[in-house]
Amino acid sequence: MTAHADAAARTSTAAAHRARPALGYTQVLAGAALFGLAAIVSKMSLTAGIAPARLSALRCTGAALGLLLFLGLTQPSRLRISRRDLPLLAVVALTGAALIQWLYFTAIDRLPVGIALLLEFTGPLMIAVYARVVQRQAVSRRVWLALGLALVGLAMVAQVFGGGAGLDPLGVAAGLAAAVCLAAFYLLSKRALERHHPFTLTFWMFALAALFWAVVEPWWTFDASILTDQASMLGGLEHVTVPVWVPVLWLVVLGTLMPYALEIASLRHLTPTSTGIVGMSEPVIAAVIAWVWLGESLDAAQVAGALLVLAGVALVQTVGQPGTDPPAPLVPASFEPV
Repeated sequence: MTAHADAAARTSTAAAHRARPALGYTQVLAGAALFGLAAIVSKMSLTAGIAPARLSALRCTGAALGLLLFLGLTQPSRLRISRRDLPLLAVVALTGAALIQWLYFTAIDRLPVGIALLLEFTGPLMIAVYARVVQRQAVSRRVWLALGLALVGLAMVAQVFGGGAGLDPLGVAAGLAAAVCLAAFYLLSKRALERHHPFTLTFWMFALAALFWAVVEPWWTFDASILTDQASMLGGLEHVTVPVWVPVLWLVVLGTLMPYALEIASLRHLTPTSTGIVGMSEPVIAAVIAWVWLGESLDAAQVAGALLVLAGVALVQTVGQPGTDPPAPLVPASFEPV
């Protein structure tokens, strides 16, 4: 191929992959909406009697099998890793899938959906604290402002000034622990993404998390007949029931695989920071759905506090921290990250 032809081919390829921000924002918002809806669907499964740990096992295992089928048919090379990669991937799986989902499901089982998600989304703020306290890095004033906004906002959401009435302490602890897992996942996945494609990382994260739960919650102890029981759709639809396997399947396909695919696809059109900030609409979307569907509502002070938290998280994501700037949530927060 001549130099001219080679240059023309490169130009054609670049044009084919030209960024389309509008499409990227649509993909991120659609993914956030699916994750937000998955929180409500998860609550249906939990209310029907599936424990948070078992629901985590079902979600991780289902997602791993779905990705194995997809990659096995389309990109089998993405499934291959070396043995030396396993320790890091195992920790990523533990923080980014196994524990974070269990903690998240525990939180939404005990708290309003919007508050549970809001607590988890403080993970990026914890990265800034880690950078300053552990890595001894200089942290800009904007980061401290973001932390201040978030702390005040969380105090308002938790109604600290009014005695914290209505919030379950174990649920709050689970939500904050999920935020710690999210922060750890962001830091560790950045290292893993230096060696692996996002699909490779996502598959092995779910696969190793599924293995973890197979040991902790052996499948022979699971009474699968519960999947054929009837689950209430809760809230305004509480008199409508569906088999339990319906929300579980929804959680795997439309609450995990589809939104992850949308967020990964958006990276072709948006920067990681833009993806992360727009993705923070997830708690808002989940809270609105929970308000309309489940009748869960926040008072004016809690809404104001939630907005302060989101403002703080958005602010901190616009500040680059050497070595700590998190990638876009390829494996979402709400596991979410929901």
